[in-house]
Amino acid sequence: QVQLVESGGGLVQAGGSLRLSCAASGPTFSRYSMGWFRQTPGKEREFVAAISWSSGNTDYADSVKGRFTISRENAMNTAYLQMNTLKPEDTAVYYCAARSSIFAGAIYRDYRENDYWGQGTQVTVSS
Repeated sequence: QVQLVESGGGLVQAGGSLRLSCAASGPTFSRYSMGWFRQTPGKEREFVAAISWSSGNTDYADSVKGRFTISRENAMNTAYLQMNTLKPEDTAVYYCAARSSIFAGAIYRDYRENDYWGQGTQVTVSS
């Protein structure tokens, strides 16, 4: 079983940057596809970015493409989300998610396909 802990959220002005980290416990992190999702009150959890365990595949929501970058360091059991040129509409609670897979290139855009979740970290972008 994997436990996930996010960090790096905070308050930033529009146009600024933040880097979120997701630290994972467990011996097989390198075989987990990782994803970032976000949620605002009253709305469904929304896909942001995902990366396969091989790091060979990444995918992004259209709303963040070109501004956000997902990465991972398997040796450190950590996944990252670098967020640049932040906008007020990026304000949300950001969650890290994981799912084990036998496929090196697998990624999971649907939040219901992910098995493990962190507690979330708040990102607030002021205008």
